[in-house]
Amino acid sequence: METQATAMVLASFAADSLALGAHWIYDTDEIDRQFDRIESLHKPLPNSYHPSKGKGDFTHYGDQTLILLESLVKTNEFSLAEFAKAWKALFTGYHGYIDKATATTLDNMNRQIPPDQCGSQSSDLGGAARIAPLLFFHRKDRQELLKAVHQQTAMTHNCPASLAGAEFIAKTVWGVLEGMSPIKAMESALEEGVADIDLDNRIRMGFDSGGKDTRTVIKKFGQMCGIAAALPGVIHLITTYENDLKTALIENVMAGGDSAARGLVVGMILGSHLGRQAIPDEWLTDMVQGKHISALLSSRKNA
Repeated sequence: METQATAMVLASFAADSLALGAHWIYDTDEIDRQFDRIESLHKPLPNSYHPSKGKGDFTHYGDQTLILLESLVKTNEFSLAEFAKAWKALFTGYHGYIDKATATTLDNMNRQIPPDQCGSQSSDLGGAARIAPLLFFHRKDRQELLKAVHQQTAMTHNCPASLAGAEFIAKTVWGVLEGMSPIKAMESALEEGVADIDLDNRIRMGFDSGGKDTRTVIKKFGQMCGIAAALPGVIHLITTYENDLKTALIENVMAGGDSAARGLVVGMILGSHLGRQAIPDEWLTDMVQGKHISALLSSRKNA
């Protein structure tokens, strides 16, 4: 399980870095014109949402995931207070994009609202997509994992749909790390119940889309950040490319929109299933923080 858990984290980060170049380009024809087929890491375009970033960097989602991993290594368990402190430091003078959920949460923190109450009402997938480090650290205690997942997601995205989606994702990856196939693990998580009826229905729609053209499906579900659109897209990618992480993550980026949040989740699910060998070497070597992340994960393994 330890090897698969490491691959889960690495694949999630790699997915975010792969998405950076074309992140939030909704016109798929524009992606084709600017990048052709994105099979390697790219620097964002000058007029993008991430003009200060370079090849191999992360979006603001990946940066937050790294902060979470660093805080876990520091405390050897999830501490909401420590994560909140590190998260606030990251976005104080941040040289990158700050979305509405981040701006709202940061403003609440600056008004001395405690971390367990400062979250925005955003229903985006981004808050739930950061959880690979939590799954790595708490993979032996499901109850503690779900508690930590809820707390870290609510700190920025305190919305019922986002919290329900985060729990579904955590249960899915837990199942895969325990030996289930991704599809079986998602089915099992769905059978346990999703604490949001609309999201439950949309997840089922994601299952039904398996095998269909990815661009068409994700455009139909919605390329945007909201979890009601993005999570069904994740389900589609998993059911369609269950045994092909590379193609899943490339097709995710080529489908446009918020490919970074979708990719973080697809990466952790398929990484936990297929292992390190499924991740192209150049994606990891080209990641600016690749060696740092590997060192953080190794420090935990050797603790």
